[in-house]
Amino acid sequence: MPEDSAMCSKQKEKKGGEEREQQHVQNKSKKRKEICPYGNYKHYYGYRIGQELEEDPRLKVFKKEWFQGKDCLDIGCNSGIMTIQIAKKFCCQSILGVDIDANRIQDAYWHIRKFLKMEDARKVPGKASKLEGANGSEHSIKGSSKEEMKEIPRNCCAEKKNLLDIVSFQREDFVNTRDPPKKHYDTIICLSVTKWIHLNWGDDGLITLFTKVWRLLHPGGIFVLEPQPWKSYENNYKVSETTRTNYKNLKFHPEYFQDLLLDKIGFKTVENVTSSVSGSKTGFNRPILVFRK
Repeated sequence: MPEDSAMCSKQKEKKGGEEREQQHVQNKSKKRKEICPYGNYKHYYGYRIGQELEEDPRLKVFKKEWFQGKDCLDIGCNSGIMTIQIAKKFCCQSILGVDIDANRIQDAYWHIRKFLKMEDARKVPGKASKLEGANGSEHSIKGSSKEEMKEIPRNCCAEKKNLLDIVSFQREDFVNTRDPPKKHYDTIICLSVTKWIHLNWGDDGLITLFTKVWRLLHPGGIFVLEPQPWKSYENNYKVSETTRTNYKNLKFHPEYFQDLLLDKIGFKTVENVTSSVSGSKTGFNRPILVFRK
């Protein structure tokens, strides 16, 4: 009897282990199949920037005068890494990041707190490494990675002010928000977002985006646009039934955005800074166009 009991116990243990392993595989499969119909990926900056780059290559072509002492808006900020980098490197007066996904906004505020903790830790020898942990993930949460946080510029006049006084985030469906604008901006950036707006809300959604940006800018204001190429649409339009339907009816392809913004929306000039961008990962070599109102 004792032997039978021990065998039953071992069989139960084995069965339990197999069930846990099966559940683990199912969970991994579920994560791989996670759908982000608005491009609201949890680890977007992690795989866009990669481990081999010290900072986002786009920062190298951004000009300080676009941001220094300016009120700025980042449309589709995701987890806020680029928003924070711009604030620190270029000394914004203020910068607001908006995103359609409340979870990404939560991640963005976590990144601010993480950065401030790391700044405080650097002032105390030996504390920084303990804060980050052996592999940089001791205090990590979903949507964050050590690679995403590395090399956020530190030697900037923004350090004289609390980062939380400069950077803010809010959940907003920018295209469909009907509320009148509470303020206007000197600079608005929209980086790798147009495809998702275009696929989800069609040509009308794209026109709404561009029109709202123009209205929100002060005279002489700057609009920094990074549109995804048509090939990227072809790779992602099957993400939902809505995007499938809209994809078939799109008339404005990305190569026409420049003419659309100049001739129809009313921007005065455009500068193409694409050729200066180097070091982007494969698939992220996208045009960067700078329009002036």
